[in-house]
Amino acid sequence: MNSIEPIAIAGIAFLVVIGLFYVISRATGDTDADIDARLDQFVTRETAVEGGVPEMQRGPSKLAESLQGAVGEKQFARNIATALARGNLKLTVGEYLILLLTSILGTGVLFYLIMHQNLFLTLGGLLLGFFLPRFYVKYRQGKRLKEFGNQLGDSINLLANGLRSGYSLLQAMDAVATEMPPPISDEFQRVVREIGLGVSTEQAMQNMLRRIPSDDLDLMITAISVQHEVGGNLAEILETISHTIRERVRIKGEIRVLTSQQMISGYVVSFLPIGLGLVLFAMNPSYMGAMFQDVCGIAMMAVGAVMITAGFFAIRKIVSIDV
Repeated sequence: MNSIEPIAIAGIAFLVVIGLFYVISRATGDTDADIDARLDQFVTRETAVEGGVPEMQRGPSKLAESLQGAVGEKQFARNIATALARGNLKLTVGEYLILLLTSILGTGVLFYLIMHQNLFLTLGGLLLGFFLPRFYVKYRQGKRLKEFGNQLGDSINLLANGLRSGYSLLQAMDAVATEMPPPISDEFQRVVREIGLGVSTEQAMQNMLRRIPSDDLDLMITAISVQHEVGGNLAEILETISHTIRERVRIKGEIRVLTSQQMISGYVVSFLPIGLGLVLFAMNPSYMGAMFQDVCGIAMMAVGAVMITAGFFAIRKIVSIDV
């Protein structure tokens, strides 16, 4: 390692630490101004018609502000903003890009140091850093969608009881937002606030469906829209939907219990060779380094990676049962 490399690594590490502190502070901030400014990227009628995302409140960072202004109107930026909203992450697109760059540099430097300056594994660390924020956003989306689905049946039942007691639909949704825990209370509160800002009930419900892509929620929204068009007893319809959703959640829970062992086996079989290879390389780089210096060794690793990936997705497909 020459005299320039320690200075470069130290500088990159400093930028990584500063970027992480900044993004974490922005992500954990929950002031009233942030909530009002980030009510929802689908709040306006223009957004609903054009499918775009209006510009969110800009943070104090000039870099994040510049990135937001440069990419705010791009299609990939709108997709990122939608993904962040579905994960309930209080980040702008610019802040997410800063987090992405920080993750790439951080994992690249970490792999470069741990793997004894092996450029091949350093490239793997850069790729891992590129996908880590995406994996986290997907994890937040899945967790939030699961919690929302578990609460939806009881919330629809509460909505039906409110309609039976004489509440209007808006008052019943406000009661759900008050009585139920997050995340479903947050979503219904957004719907109530959007309607208060002048958005139609149907459009506000469609905005919630964009944030929560749930088939059960789509069923509820469709029933409400049809009832508004043709009339009928909405409370009775919602009670039927609530019973259907609760039974579906119960069956999904039973299936999850029965297939949990197979899912864990798939994770162990898939990630154990990768983890074991990294540990062996860290312990004895000269022994494992021969794999990266020969064409046959690289071909073996490529074939192994393809087979591990195919086996992992095959197991996921087998144990994935739609209800």
